[in-house]
Amino acid sequence: MKKRITILGSTGSIGTQALEVLEKLENKEDFEITGLACKANVEKFLSQIKKFNPKRVCISDINAYKTLKNEVKCEILFGEEGLIELSKNNNDILLTATTGTISLKPTIEAIKNGVDIALANKETLVTAGDIVMNLAKNTKSKNGKDNVKILPVDSEHSAILQSSNGNFKNIRTIFLTASGGPFLNKTTEEINSAKAKDALKHPNWSMGKKITIDSSTLMNKGLEVIEAHHLFNMPYENIKVVVHPESIIHSAIETLDGSVLAQIGNPSMHIPIQYAICYPDRIKGIKTGSFSFFDKNLTFKVPDFEKFPCIKLAYEAGKKGGIFPCVLNASNEIAVYKFLKGEINIKGIVKTVEYALNNAEEIKNPTLYDIFNTDIETRKKAKLFKP
Repeated sequence: MKKRITILGSTGSIGTQALEVLEKLENKEDFEITGLACKANVEKFLSQIKKFNPKRVCISDINAYKTLKNEVKCEILFGEEGLIELSKNNNDILLTATTGTISLKPTIEAIKNGVDIALANKETLVTAGDIVMNLAKNTKSKNGKDNVKILPVDSEHSAILQSSNGNFKNIRTIFLTASGGPFLNKTTEEINSAKAKDALKHPNWSMGKKITIDSSTLMNKGLEVIEAHHLFNMPYENIKVVVHPESIIHSAIETLDGSVLAQIGNPSMHIPIQYAICYPDRIKGIKTGSFSFFDKNLTFKVPDFEKFPCIKLAYEAGKKGGIFPCVLNASNEIAVYKFLKGEINIKGIVKTVEYALNNAEEIKNPTLYDIFNTDIETRKKAKLFKP
């Protein structure tokens, strides 16, 4: 039987690369793209639909929806309800490659229906990690043998999965590597005076604007720490961030016997995407270039929490738990978009997140309602806050 795959966010960076991976797999006939979803990029979406012929698609923009109705013959769904319907039925694996909390409900409904998750959406575990992971652990997958798997697509978390071979009980320490972004060797004053165009010049990775800004502040690494805590059931004290500018070691683990195992390779998102889609198999696929040990000089540094305070805020929010990671995520997202518009500087991002965390009402065991309500309210306050 073919493995049926649905991709949320198919026109974005990760979604586009996932389709490239599926197209180049040696055994691509063993996979079927049953569903695609995007927000509003109707021209690119139409091209994908015609090329991959999914049975159902979903789009969130009403004008794009009207255009699709006149152009394609497959079933067309709309909005959040459409995403939920697309995600929970006729799938074996759901790749969540959207940004924001829009894919949280679809992910939960997919898990309830035994669908494995290839997770490229940070907000899912940052805001609702306890809910999502507990649900997955207690739900049988469609094969009837295993519980639903949450398979990370982030290169760092994929490296942990690959290094551990899925056995997380033997891990003593997780080392999450960080490139350091475009401001690694800049002073605090230079960082705070930087414009969006400067922050978007990532030295190693090609990503969307929001995640690239997060990489420049190291908030991206802070969010990944929270994700790692949930994915691998690891205390925050045992999750260490290592600045590694070359992005060759994608992350590593220290096992209980003191061995350190790492996954290394050239910077490429195709590899972790393919690993999640094909897990646990390794299949010949898209060419990413052979790795060479002989032209590499690897360096490692301790992250500077004073120069990059966002990562410190993420650790603090994660350790507090409850509703605080949701507040961290929502306030940061609004602050990043304000920075991209030139309304605040990078210091303003930090101050906005600090304000939101300091003024959040504590909820120790938030429900989905609490999470969505807090997300909305935090965004409102962050928009009004003037650092």
